[in-house]
Amino acid sequence: MGINYYSKRIFQLLGISLFLSFTLFEIGTINKQFKAEKNLVAATKKDLSLYRQMGGSYLCIASKAGIDFKKAVGVAAATYVQVIEGKHGGLVKEFGNKKLERKRLFAGAEFQIVTKALQFCPDSVPKDVSKKVNKILKEAKK
Repeated sequence: MGINYYSKRIFQLLGISLFLSFTLFEIGTINKQFKAEKNLVAATKKDLSLYRQMGGSYLCIASKAGIDFKKAVGVAAATYVQVIEGKHGGLVKEFGNKKLERKRLFAGAEFQIVTKALQFCPDSVPKDVSKKVNKILKEAKK
């Protein structure tokens, strides 16, 4: 009888200590996530320039490897948007403290990546896309 009583007692103590340690671990993890979300810094012009160059480079390499241009732009833009959302919480310094909508981030990402690809590898950008982008850039200068 004594062994059963002590066995049960040991299992109860182990169970309680494991429960408490997992609970405290979870609370610590949740606090770290909240702190991480609060420490998000808006993307600067320097950050955006880096992401734009990486996207443009990817687009050039992908199109030269035979990947469909639209698919390559989509992947490059999705990566760009994921970085802006993940690292910067969707914040861009030029737009203040307002989180940008995903649709707006995608539109900006596609345009920026294609303009960079036009600098890096103009032969890889379809003519109709090139004309459209150049038209938008000319209108923006006015």
